[in-house]
Amino acid sequence: MKLRVCKMCHIFLLLWLLHFSSVYSDITDGNAEHLKREHSLIKPYQGVGTSSSSQWDFWGSTLVTSQYVRLTPDERSKQGSIWNTVPCYLKDWEMHVQFKVHGSGKKNLHGDGIAIWYTKERLHPAGPGSNGNFHGLAIFVDTYPNDEASDRSFPYISAMVSNGSFAYDHGKDGRSTELGGCSAEIRNKDHDTYLAIRYSKGRLTIMVDVDDRNEWKECIDIGGVRLPTGYYFGASAATGDLSDNHDIISMKMYQLMVEHTPEEDSQDWTKIEPSVSLLKSPKDNIDDPTGNFRSTPLTGWKVFLLLLCALLGIVVCAVVGAVVFQKRQERNKRFY
Repeated sequence: MKLRVCKMCHIFLLLWLLHFSSVYSDITDGNAEHLKREHSLIKPYQGVGTSSSSQWDFWGSTLVTSQYVRLTPDERSKQGSIWNTVPCYLKDWEMHVQFKVHGSGKKNLHGDGIAIWYTKERLHPAGPGSNGNFHGLAIFVDTYPNDEASDRSFPYISAMVSNGSFAYDHGKDGRSTELGGCSAEIRNKDHDTYLAIRYSKGRLTIMVDVDDRNEWKECIDIGGVRLPTGYYFGASAATGDLSDNHDIISMKMYQLMVEHTPEEDSQDWTKIEPSVSLLKSPKDNIDDPTGNFRSTPLTGWKVFLLLLCALLGIVVCAVVGAVVFQKRQERNKRFY
């Protein structure tokens, strides 16, 4: 019986390790073999410009230096963006973004934020600061709450997938169309701040490393996401009456080596329409009459905790069973 209990413990540990590795170790450690330089923006930013051979071009207030790409200075009413000119045909990928948001503005007196894009069109004014509808994926690092009734803590990171039929709602800070999000203190940090965006086998995962701990923290994890190939990566920022310096230090793209079924491989991924298979539409992400935000799908950690409770229950039952069995054996021996 002890052997049986031991096996249960081994199974529990194996499942725990598998889950842990899928959530954290799944984020690539930056293996240079899988770095796709044609989709990466790295110091000293060679290949950035307006020539026909450039792999990145920029627009608006963007300033390219040897140390950073400044999308906007700490001045009012500025818009800037930088875009990869090479369409991405990777089915599974991961983008690491090192960025810095800083300025002289005090709390809630700064704005507006950075957006990271994977879209059909190479947009220009976008963001928080977006100019309308788009096709693809957007990750918003929003630093200013436009909705005075919002109970969220800003800066706030959120994700949105659109097929061109709806736009980012500035007045509500994108709440009606977001897939998920988290608060993150990213302004005026003396250390590096990072964002990781992973898309693999229909799952979108957003991780942040903003506390100078050299470890990723989950922000968003959602399945049922469909994104086509052949879209463009970009970054943008905007300021209004309030301002900040919005800097991109690097954008590193990694190819993920993932096996697909023959049916998936034979599909024309360029024809896929951006979509998310949710139990409810993103447009349903509104406050209910009681003032509570509607619950989102189970995240990886919630599933893990449910599994942990179930396994602990099984282990306890196995231990109790072993004790009862041993007592019965001892009782039976008395009759021989």
